[in-house]
Amino acid sequence: MDPLKSILSVAASGMRAQGERLKVVSENVANASSSGTTPGADPYRRKLISFEELVDRDSDVSRVQVADITRDTTEFELRYEPSHPAADKDGFVKVSNVQTMLEMSNMREASRSYEANLNMFEAGRRMRGQLLDLLK
Repeated sequence: MDPLKSILSVAASGMRAQGERLKVVSENVANASSSGTTPGADPYRRKLISFEELVDRDSDVSRVQVADITRDTTEFELRYEPSHPAADKDGFVKVSNVQTMLEMSNMREASRSYEANLNMFEAGRRMRGQLLDLLK
């Protein structure tokens, strides 16, 4: 495979993976303040994303892809709100296990990784353009 094409392929796979990560993070943030709808019901459970390496045997290029999107199994926080419709007999409501500060940190990291891959993609395109100019 053309080395410059490999650069574009690797950078594009990184952008796709980080785009998926941003989707998961945004869903988590959007549901951070959710609670169960009935007494004892579970609220939104935080999603986790994991990546894996994908090696193209023909070109010997490593790419990244989403391996799995799972649910975080940590316990829900109990909040005392006796007037809430989902409160149990003791007045406690289960709230989502999403930690907004952690999600914001994940969002910043994913955004920076996406930007780094975009810069690599653009550098590959510029190099390809310069090569074509040299060959003219």
